[in-house]
Amino acid sequence: MVWGRSSLGLINVGWFRGVQFVLVVVLMLTGAGLARAEPAFDALVTVAPPTKESSVPAGYRDLPRFSTVSAALSAAPKSGRYRVALLAGDYYEKITIERDQVSLIGLSSGNAKPRIYFDAYAAMAGQYHRDDWGTPGSATVTVNARNTVFSNLHIENTFDFLSNDALPKAHPDRVRHSQAVALLLDVDSDLTYINDSRIDGYQDTVFADGGRSYFYQSTVSGNVDFIFGDGLVVFDQCEIRSRTRGKPFALGDIQGHITAPSTNIAQPFGLVFLHSRLTRETGVPDHSTSLGRPWHPTTTFADGRYADPQAIGSAIYVDTWMDAHITADGWASMNGTARDGSKSRVFTPAESRFFERASSGPGVSDSPQRQPLPDADYRQLRQAIDKLRDLLKPSTE
Repeated sequence: MVWGRSSLGLINVGWFRGVQFVLVVVLMLTGAGLARAEPAFDALVTVAPPTKESSVPAGYRDLPRFSTVSAALSAAPKSGRYRVALLAGDYYEKITIERDQVSLIGLSSGNAKPRIYFDAYAAMAGQYHRDDWGTPGSATVTVNARNTVFSNLHIENTFDFLSNDALPKAHPDRVRHSQAVALLLDVDSDLTYINDSRIDGYQDTVFADGGRSYFYQSTVSGNVDFIFGDGLVVFDQCEIRSRTRGKPFALGDIQGHITAPSTNIAQPFGLVFLHSRLTRETGVPDHSTSLGRPWHPTTTFADGRYADPQAIGSAIYVDTWMDAHITADGWASMNGTARDGSKSRVFTPAESRFFERASSGPGVSDSPQRQPLPDADYRQLRQAIDKLRDLLKPSTE
């Protein structure tokens, strides 16, 4: 990796110099003509029915070939980096990575990234989760391993959130639990690296429920709490795109929230956005989306079941451009479970670790609720990011 300095600290400037990670070089070469296979891949996934031989790049024709990503993952050896190449196409499947050191790399030209998609949602997805919890069970792609790499991929949850959202609450066809995760970074995941990829959903798109992860020059889309959880996640030079809602809202109402961190108080940082852009789809109104709200998951303790008081969420935006859909106050409150079992406990931004530094764009305001990141905390954040980048180097070289 090649890192440089800006007025705001260390940033990745390898792409300015034309020197990318080895895997990214592969994508540049394959994007230009799908002609070479460097470094060596271990498996090739093609769309079903089998791709014509002439459409498979010559350098990949001798690889073991699979018609699903799941089948390729099942064929992995017990140890060592396992690199799987995906040809452009749509792969309707629900996959889980439980083996360390797996790389899924899309081979495509232009914007036609290989797409892995599924349409599960929380109300029916408990069957897919060890604890019968529908939200993580709904994930299209689950990572529960260390040192996973995704590059040049499109991961999507295609549950029809908008149609469901448009139904009245009392409608018999309306799904109450409509969370639909695209990417789950599960409890045993760590050092996950996502590069040049697109992660699409609506509610709860990315669930960071594990360790550390790094998104680089990627796009994440959604509308309600669409980046959430207790992990340390860095979004570096990413586009964070807010999407429309299906139901109508009164003018001035908040329609969506970008983040919902549940960071444990013992962890210094949670969701971090560096040198990124907060954009919106056509139809997302001005002043309709918050930067985030604090999620205190309902948790079972010795004296009852209530919102976790130690989940003091952390979300930080550094040198990030914000469009006009961001509310003037920036942050929002969130209800949690009180000790009496009701949803009456209101957690506020003031009780959370919500900060900005050098924000820009029409979504910026001088509201007192939008607190600047203290210099000492910024220095500590830079050190944490440097450490994460160093730990990621072996996976990306």
